Amino acid sequence: MQTLSTTTRKKMKYKLLAAAVAASLGLIGCSQPDTSAEQKAAPAAQIEPKGEAELGSFGVELSARDESIKPGDDFFMYASGTWYENYELPADKTRFGAFTALADRSEEQVKSIIDGLVEKEELNAEEKLVRDFFVSYMDVEAINKKGITPIADVLETIKNISNTTELTEVFGNSWLTNTSSPIGSGLWYNRLDPNEYQLSVGVGGLGLPDRDYYLSDSERFVKIREAYVAHIEEMLNFAGEENAAEKAQDILSLETKIAEVQWPREKRRDRDLTLNQIERSKLSDTYPGFDWDTFLAQTGYAVPELNITQPEPVNGVIDIINETSLDDWKSYLTYHTITNNAGLLSEEIYAADFNFYGTTLNGQLEPRPRWKRALSQMSGTESLGFALGKIYVDKYFPESSKTQMAELVENLRTALGERIDNLDWMSEETKVNAKEKLMAFRPKIGYPDQWQSFDGLEISSDDLVANVHNLRTFFRNESIAKELQKTDRERWGMTPQRVNAYYNSSFNEIVFPAAILQPPFFDPNADPAVNYGAIGAVIGHEMGHGFDDQGSKSDANGIQRNWWTDADRAAFEAKADALADQYSQYEPIEGNFVNGRNSLGENIGDVGGLAMAYHAYKLSLNGKEAPVIDGLTGDQRFFLAWAQVWREKRTEQSMLNQLRAGTHSPGRYRAQAPRNHDAWYEAFNVQPGDALYLAPEERVRIW
Repeated sequence: MQTLSTTTRKKMKYKLLAAAVAASLGLIGCSQPDTSAEQKAAPAAQIEPKGEAELGSFGVELSARDESIKPGDDFFMYASGTWYENYELPADKTRFGAFTALADRSEEQVKSIIDGLVEKEELNAEEKLVRDFFVSYMDVEAINKKGITPIADVLETIKNISNTTELTEVFGNSWLTNTSSPIGSGLWYNRLDPNEYQLSVGVGGLGLPDRDYYLSDSERFVKIREAYVAHIEEMLNFAGEENAAEKAQDILSLETKIAEVQWPREKRRDRDLTLNQIERSKLSDTYPGFDWDTFLAQTGYAVPELNITQPEPVNGVIDIINETSLDDWKSYLTYHTITNNAGLLSEEIYAADFNFYGTTLNGQLEPRPRWKRALSQMSGTESLGFALGKIYVDKYFPESSKTQMAELVENLRTALGERIDNLDWMSEETKVNAKEKLMAFRPKIGYPDQWQSFDGLEISSDDLVANVHNLRTFFRNESIAKELQKTDRERWGMTPQRVNAYYNSSFNEIVFPAAILQPPFFDPNADPAVNYGAIGAVIGHEMGHGFDDQGSKSDANGIQRNWWTDADRAAFEAKADALADQYSQYEPIEGNFVNGRNSLGENIGDVGGLAMAYHAYKLSLNGKEAPVIDGLTGDQRFFLAWAQVWREKRTEQSMLNQLRAGTHSPGRYRAQAPRNHDAWYEAFNVQPGDALYLAPEERVRIW
């Protein structure tokens, strides 16, 4: 349910490269975590888990409904309107919903694990790594005394750049030093041979959420840019930069030029456009003017072939690099080094960074508690997330949940298989290929069979910045050691304690971490209608990514190729276009609409996943009628469970970020996905004239 960047909890500086690479490579995650200031990732709201008294006897929160609203006018508010009107978003939150509530629960559980390690006298090697990192993060007094000095060596290197070669070296090392670069690279899978690794190269380096923030002339974005310049000036002052105000304006101008040459986000999703493989030896001929040998030498990778995700933008950025003075680049790198590392530095520096990225951009009034920020820093796949995850699974994840989840996955597989057989718009030839891909889906549930090794990693209890650098070095070295080997299909892109799920097109796998397998998504004791409407639809959503507008471009073996007849592909794309148009009509903020094209993959996942889950639910009844519980039919409970999964409340600033930079539709509109399903109309007596009513021929039915 969300991308490469969500496999780590590092502070995200809205690197467009990460989003472009992730979308083009096919690791798709779907929980839609929020963006918050301290890590530019998902904040977890702090609430207590729901008590049984608040839930209906079948597992849905009946008191959340607003029965004064007709389901056919606003199904989101009908299902959750009372909750929405009465819930007050805390000052340290930008968004709260079912996912963040469950993430809170997971965080509390992980915190109890760490508290136990802090008190424990005898620790094994991995437990000591976890404890020492946490202690180093929580030692605020020592961190404040150090101020900006932990990154002084990086700032000095930037200050001493005297030629383009040295500038290129800094760009190439940007991931290790946690600064920014207009050109970046990352190792992933070869889309034409998923058994091989391949280096992908793309463009990024912006400090604002998306290119629109630089290019739109609307008053809202003009004010954001003004605040951004003031923020840059403040951060440069921490490094004692002269003429900080002038340099801040120069940095905005530079980033605006980068934004101008980048592709729009919806274009960066197109996997046909982002597959541009090239031999390493031919890079300089095709993309001249950049010292590729120096840049790639910093990465350490020896892969002989690369993929360029955005060809024209890469050439455009090369021109910008050569046309921009070294002084401007040094100012740019100085700023990004400070702001990207702000969460690891003194409270004064962090507070200045939060003031812009938290309050101005996201509407978050207060930072989250420091211990929560510590967990975010250490919980990613390229941090200590799997060391924590191993303990988490032992303590909190029953094997019975894994077994029951596996059964649900197989039920959804059966349902989708039957639905493919019955499609009236797909030929038998393409159906054979679709069924082959479906049968090849590999589910990963709960936790990895093979745990990450941390042998050789050094973590101290008194040097936070060094610890983060050691972790980055450790994982890069591990990646370099494996780059020429066969790809590791046991690798997980999320840790078990992560409340999320994803589909990886290169391995044709769907992955469900342990933490999402809890109420309200999955409850072994809940009514089947609720489990199918919640976790069943999430399973269907992930399966749907294998058949969405981009995932459908890879076959059963994860190879990107066209397995469709031309007529079938055209029929599919016509349906996808209709769904994109439908979602593009939603206007959460005046003048700011959902980008139905950019969110198309997620919307296909929602609409298709809901259809699969409903079909599987009906199969589970074995021809019997579902009981009426608390006055609600089985179908009503099914759709209510779906809608309450996607209930959310968020700040307007956070919503704007979602619209402009996210791939998911806001929760309010995800909850309305049932308007494309005939059974929903029957369940809630939705009639012509209701706001959500679609004539039968306008309902988008793909899978």
